[in-house]
Amino acid sequence: MTTRPEPRCAAQSLLRDEPVAGTATHVRTWLLLEHVGPWGDRALRDARLPEGLGAELERRAREHRAKVLLIRRFSSKPDSPDGVRAFAAYADPVRPRLESGLLADPREVLDVDLGSLRRGGTSGLAAYAGSIFGVCTNGRHDVCCAERGRPVARALDRARPEETWEVSHIGGDRFAANLVVLPHGLYYGRLDPASSIAVAGAHLSGELDLDHLRGRASHPMGVQAAEAFLRRELGATRIDDVALVERSTDGDLTRATFAVAGATYDVVVRTSREPSTATRLTCKAGRDSPVPAHELVSAARRS
Repeated sequence: MTTRPEPRCAAQSLLRDEPVAGTATHVRTWLLLEHVGPWGDRALRDARLPEGLGAELERRAREHRAKVLLIRRFSSKPDSPDGVRAFAAYADPVRPRLESGLLADPREVLDVDLGSLRRGGTSGLAAYAGSIFGVCTNGRHDVCCAERGRPVARALDRARPEETWEVSHIGGDRFAANLVVLPHGLYYGRLDPASSIAVAGAHLSGELDLDHLRGRASHPMGVQAAEAFLRRELGATRIDDVALVERSTDGDLTRATFAVAGATYDVVVRTSREPSTATRLTCKAGRDSPVPAHELVSAARRS
């Protein structure tokens, strides 16, 4: 008797109707390094980078609380014959910044000053006025990222070739295909080729696609969920429509205050991780974990 294989993690997440809002990795500082070769499961360690570079980049990621990714064009050809492309981004919710440069040697990425970037200065790269559409496609990390991400990367590469890059891992494999938009740090999930092109077009027009928005990475997940609930309630879809004023946490409760069109709103969200929901959250997970869930407790206009 043939045993049918279990659905992959992205299919399982969809079957249990798991909301995508409030699931973006909380990170503001980003460093992206072009590497066209194979990436491997742990890209910085497994890719064929110069000796010791991957380990040092992992150390700096911890030091600066940064997300360090390998990137490549969909064609897997170098972006430029003159060097290796690098980007540094700071996903400030008010003034996001993106810088870029060509490196003669990948080791030069260690000269990028993430500390200065976090403090409001420059990383040492040049200011970059465009956007990055980073599609997670690393099948060695999770097969869902390749099966669902590669078709999206292909479609976006055809529609928006300048902005589109494959990236090694952004988190939330079960929401594949996943997209991060820099420098804003906006995560989108459960994309297909058509919806990814719509999301990209909306972003370049200053709009959000709330159906696929996982969250703004500059905020913790509870705040992301609170913002999503409020945006849906108000129909606020412009990127800059909603601004976080203050936030606090008390156990499983997140309280967030937002400014919207001259008014102030208080939103309370409860985040639960019920043991009864435990399952393998990724295709490679070695154990079951509870599925996080955000519940709107209250949303009220203060002024």
